Amino acid sequence: MKQLAKHIVATAMFGSALISTSAMAEQKIGLVDVQGVFQAMPQAAEIANKIQIEFKDQIDAVNQLQKDGQFFAERLQRDAATMSEQEKKELQDKIMGVREKLTEKAQPLQQDIQRRQNEERNKLIALIKQAIDKVAAQGDYDLVLTSGAVAYSKEEHDLSEQVLEQVKKTN
Repeated sequence: MKQLAKHIVATAMFGSALISTSAMAEQKIGLVDVQGVFQAMPQAAEIANKIQIEFKDQIDAVNQLQKDGQFFAERLQRDAATMSEQEKKELQDKIMGVREKLTEKAQPLQQDIQRRQNEERNKLIALIKQAIDKVAAQGDYDLVLTSGAVAYSKEEHDLSEQVLEQVKKTN
């Protein structure tokens, strides 16, 4: 009796495997390297430049503070032997003041830049998604996966170039 139950279960599993394999064979599946498309988009470089220009004054101020701090630290190290205690203390106070200002300005600036980069990246990802939808609809694909989710596929399933061309058309 146990043997019969095992054969019935095995037959049912084999049958369902054949049915699911034949059903999957009918699906048209494509792959897209979303990261590659993103990096190849001309808009990605434009956004980096745009953000750099947007925060230029703040970046310049932080860079100047870094240079000032480095100058004061080098001066203290170089001239400490010939300085009076008062001069050393004043220079150390300047260094601490510059460090505080740097911390005060650099971290919020970095967060603002990161926030803007994320906003712009999300806009481009939405464009890529729209392009994938359009290419998939035109090619009558049932399923489109990111190439990072697949261990192997034939080159013929890669839709990345078509998606990139579609994204370029929408700009």
